[in-house]
Amino acid sequence: MRKMRSGIALAVAAAVALIFAPNLARRPLAQALANSPRLKIMGGAAGPLELSAADLKGMPRTTLKTVNPHSQKQEVYEGVAIGQLLRRAGVPDGENLRGPAMSTYVLAEASDGYRVVFSLAELDPGILDSEVIVADTLDGAPLDEKHGPFQLVAPHDKRAARWVRMLRSLTISQPGK
Repeated sequence: MRKMRSGIALAVAAAVALIFAPNLARRPLAQALANSPRLKIMGGAAGPLELSAADLKGMPRTTLKTVNPHSQKQEVYEGVAIGQLLRRAGVPDGENLRGPAMSTYVLAEASDGYRVVFSLAELDPGILDSEVIVADTLDGAPLDEKHGPFQLVAPHDKRAARWVRMLRSLTISQPGK
C-alpha cells in the first residue's frame, strides 16, 4: 500500500512538472538572455549596437597567438577583429577612411572604469596590421571573470596597457564632438 501511494505521488508530481515545466523553463532562459554579457558599440553610422557573446561567436573569427607581456607566456586568443566590429557599426574603413575621418578615435571602456584610446586609423587593416581583436576565449576556454567576458587584445603594443579586460563598450568619436 505504501509503495502504491508513493507511486501515485510520483506520478502526480511528474504530471504537474509536465504541465508547468514550459513556463518554468522559459523564465530562466529569458532571464539568462537579459543578463547575458553585451558589448556596446556607440557612435557609428549604424547607430548604437549591442552585441551578445552569441553574436560575436557568429561573426568571422580570428585566432591570435601572442606572448602576454605580463606573464611572458604564449597565449592563444580567439575572437573578432575589431575592424569587423567597427565595420558592422558603420564606421568608415579602407579607402573610405580619409579626410576628417582620420581624426576619429575609439574609446574602449571596461566594466571597472578603465579606459584607453586608439585612433581609428591604427585599427583599420587597410592602413595598419594591428591585429587588435575583441577576444572571448583564451587557450580554448571562455575568459574568466577577471578578464572577460570580452577582452581587447592589442598584440603589437610593447606594453599591455591597452589590453582592456572586462571590455564593455567601444565609443567612436572625433575631437571636439
